[in-house]
Amino acid sequence: MTQQNTRVELIERGPGCLVRGLYFLFIGLWLGLIWVVVAWFFNLTIVGLPIGLLMINRIPQVMTLRPQRVQTTVEIREGSPVIRHTTIRQNPFLLRALYFLVIGFWFSLVWMLLAWLLTAVTFGLAFPLTFWMFDQVPAITTLARY
Repeated sequence: MTQQNTRVELIERGPGCLVRGLYFLFIGLWLGLIWVVVAWFFNLTIVGLPIGLLMINRIPQVMTLRPQRVQTTVEIREGSPVIRHTTIRQNPFLLRALYFLVIGFWFSLVWMLLAWLLTAVTFGLAFPLTFWMFDQVPAITTLARY
């Protein structure tokens, strides 16, 4: 029998753009600010660092309800499809840790403050740009693929 593999990257369906925009405006901005402050407090402690990084990786979900990406692999084995859902493959841990210590720690804070500043200065007209900026926070902090 032949075995066929097909890889498809899917994004789980989440709320629509209007719901995400309203959520961001009325809840995400202030909840995200609290979330980031608590995450950075955890990042300042060795014991809390894993929790702080986990919280930073969840910023797109907390601020904009962005669904998490899932990679789906479909294999045909003995005539039956086998479906596996996995998270996106990440860069090596050592590279991500070194990047975080040298660049990610301070640059992600500057990046988030700039995103909040853009939102405030433009009275929300920069929503598409700030949505994108908040979605990029995990990659900027630890090179996480999201």
